[in-house]
Amino acid sequence: MRRFINLWPPFVFSGIHITHLGADSLSAEVRLRLHWWNRNVAGVHFGGSLFAMTDPFWMMLLLRHLGADHVVWDRAAEIDFIKPGRGEVTARFVLAPADVERLRKLAAGGDKVLEWFSVDVVDADGGVVARVRKQVYVRRKQERNKTVAG
Repeated sequence: MRRFINLWPPFVFSGIHITHLGADSLSAEVRLRLHWWNRNVAGVHFGGSLFAMTDPFWMMLLLRHLGADHVVWDRAAEIDFIKPGRGEVTARFVLAPADVERLRKLAAGGDKVLEWFSVDVVDADGGVVARVRKQVYVRRKQERNKTVAG
């Protein structure tokens, strides 16, 4: 799966690369190297690339664990640029099993659940370049009436 996502055009053309996808699908690590095509006018990482490197992961990890009987999608996002990004930056996502189970229970009755997750984009020295928050929508799918009209 990691290789497939690494070939996804928005990642390929931005220079974004998944370096780790946990075998348990509870974690992922993403890298972005600074290139001429992802620099802004100040010569540092373009903010859109910093955001794009964090975009699908909370939803993807949750969907993997909640399964096809749940609707999971990104509802809102915010990014706080802390300092200029230079060189290589990374973001590490870790989803706690307790969070998965809590969301599963909250959504069990078919109600929508909105949950915020955050991740730091850090430079090679561990300094925070940007903090990204994503609000994920979770709802258990409703069973459809399977009666066929005669």
